[in-house]
Amino acid sequence: MAYTSCNISLNSGLSLNSFNHRKFSLNFLPCSFKWAFTNFTPPSWKRHGSFRRSSLACVCSDTVQTEELRKRRCAPLLEHNILSNNMLPGSSDWKAVPDIWRTAAEKFADRIAMIDSYHEPPLELTYKQLEQEILDFSEGLRIAGLKPDEKVALFADNSCRWLIADQGTMAMGAINVVRGSRSSTEELLQIYNHSESVALLVDNPQLFNRMTDLFVTQATTKFVVLLWGEKSDLNAGESDKLSVFNYSDIIAMGKESRKRLAESYDARDLFIYETISSDDIATLMYTSGTTGNPKGVMITHRNLLHQIRSLWDVVPVQAGDKFLSMLPPWHAYERAAEYFIFSRGAEQVYTTVKNLKEDLKKHQPDYLIAVPLVYETLYSAIQKQIAANSAVQKIIVLAFIKISLLYMELKKIYEGKYLAKQQQSYLIAFVDWLWARVAAAILWPIHNLAKILLYRKIQSAIGISKAGISGGGSLPVYVDKFFEAIGIIVQNGYGLTESSPVVAARRPAYNVLGSVGHPLKHTEIKVVHAGTNEVLSPGSKGIVKVRGPQVMKGYFKNPFATRQVKDDDGWLDTGDIGWIAPCHSVGRSRLCGGVVVLEGRAKDTIVLSSGENVEPSEIEEAAMRSRLIEQIVVIGQDQRRLGAIIVPNKEEALETAKKLSVVDADSTEITKERLTSLLREDLMKWTSKCSFQVGPILIVDDPFTIDSGLMTPTLKIRRDVVSVRYRDQIANLYK
Repeated sequence: MAYTSCNISLNSGLSLNSFNHRKFSLNFLPCSFKWAFTNFTPPSWKRHGSFRRSSLACVCSDTVQTEELRKRRCAPLLEHNILSNNMLPGSSDWKAVPDIWRTAAEKFADRIAMIDSYHEPPLELTYKQLEQEILDFSEGLRIAGLKPDEKVALFADNSCRWLIADQGTMAMGAINVVRGSRSSTEELLQIYNHSESVALLVDNPQLFNRMTDLFVTQATTKFVVLLWGEKSDLNAGESDKLSVFNYSDIIAMGKESRKRLAESYDARDLFIYETISSDDIATLMYTSGTTGNPKGVMITHRNLLHQIRSLWDVVPVQAGDKFLSMLPPWHAYERAAEYFIFSRGAEQVYTTVKNLKEDLKKHQPDYLIAVPLVYETLYSAIQKQIAANSAVQKIIVLAFIKISLLYMELKKIYEGKYLAKQQQSYLIAFVDWLWARVAAAILWPIHNLAKILLYRKIQSAIGISKAGISGGGSLPVYVDKFFEAIGIIVQNGYGLTESSPVVAARRPAYNVLGSVGHPLKHTEIKVVHAGTNEVLSPGSKGIVKVRGPQVMKGYFKNPFATRQVKDDDGWLDTGDIGWIAPCHSVGRSRLCGGVVVLEGRAKDTIVLSSGENVEPSEIEEAAMRSRLIEQIVVIGQDQRRLGAIIVPNKEEALETAKKLSVVDADSTEITKERLTSLLREDLMKWTSKCSFQVGPILIVDDPFTIDSGLMTPTLKIRRDVVSVRYRDQIANLYK
């Protein structure tokens, strides 16, 4: 006799707290029935709907697996209390990124983990509170209807709630797809749909209001979560068609569900439990797209755990060390750095570009993690303050700095940290060492006096007590040398989104200026010939390739692009041009062996009509030392000579023109012809030592910005877009 399954649902309309969460069995032949609470998530919750509905279900035991049991994926250490012993790893064996929060909560429970003063409400969380917040948010996403392996878009900027949303998503086995609010709505929609996201975690109502029209009509969305702000701030109309929660809703739902699971073994029996694997995809990070559309980089838990375990060699963080955070956390560099510092018990203070200067003085951080542009800005601010002094004071300060720069050069020589390709003979090496040692000893008293009279004041104003960590771009050598001279350590690193991101970095003991340091643990780097793919010897310049645990799984839904950059042996083609310093037994570079030196991007190389290859970054870096130049892009592909597109600093140009009597002292502007002449002279001055010189220049008034589409969200100039935007003017420039 055949029997069919039954599923009878009774809507009680009562709070879950009104019942004891027990399972009753009524045994009938030939099958038994069980009364149980089902997952109390109505998938059709609306913005203003109640989430206190519950339901009872009568389910035939033959269909319990399909009707009741749901897959629940967990980070094994983070949710150890609901997993059976045979599913748990060793006590400190992280299998997934969210596992770090269990370890951190045990070691640093009442230490302050994060301070976020620039959002409403301002938040300050301890490590224990942070762990609980992540667990509540994770459970809230489950209740809202998100399932393991589904993708959820996290379109938001740096804040404590970004981290909680990010880790809450990972902790339940879902995959987050990250991007910042500065991206265009069209780009966000493209990323959302390409990634197959099913839900949206968005920064605030303002961003969501901007996105609503496109997303309602062109995207499928289970629900939306506002990390900041209230639902009442949403525009009425299209947004009413979506299920929207605010942050507090998700936390409350998660807290309620976790309480129920903790109090009832029967409630736990409604799930099939799985642990997150280290090889599971943790996140999709879309590249900035300097050329073409952004590609979704598949980063696994293993990739990110390598960074967390390896970065201590570079940044020896101690519990309680203070970090100032201002970079977008959807950028791989900031993201990996945050995971790492939290695993070590550091305190993170969130700031903004606008408040950076004030917060550096206020918080006096031990470390600042930033892109080169931040250090260039700090350098320019110091130079501007120096220039504002009287003539006598300026002469004294500049003399101190020049002596300190020379002293540090000599110090690098006798310490063996002066980057060089050539091996010195024993005799020359000894004479070189002796000369550097004696000369440095002579300059040391003046350098020490400068530290007492000048550099301590600068250090106090900047506030970085241990080190500044630079990554995400090329750090100009002049900036590097300046901070070294005044006693502020800057450690440079290198990586790509595709490598999660760090592959090499300068260690405190081997901080070789001009390099990006040695490879991280378990990381291999080789340099190959661009044409033959032959491995080149140390000191030879070619294409840099990387292999290690941090290298991505591949590009999402793009196997062709994956094969272009990653071979069958796991080597990632970085597209960067560089060389590896040879190992020398003696001489000024004896401690530089194995460091990686970068010299530009292969795709950025300009090939002149003469056949000569030019790396524009060298010229652009030198040109940016000019106070008259705000931004510059070197051009000249297939031309006889190089040119440049320049965004001038008009205020500085006008002041310079007045000092040189090019214009009257009471002038309020400068003609384009005179501005061009000033810029050309200043450009020649700063680039005189470069291998190639710039010929014609094109002056443009509008700066390159993210909003104009001429910069990526990580503040890199889109060379191809700039060239297309000014194509006609460039053509006229070369006539």
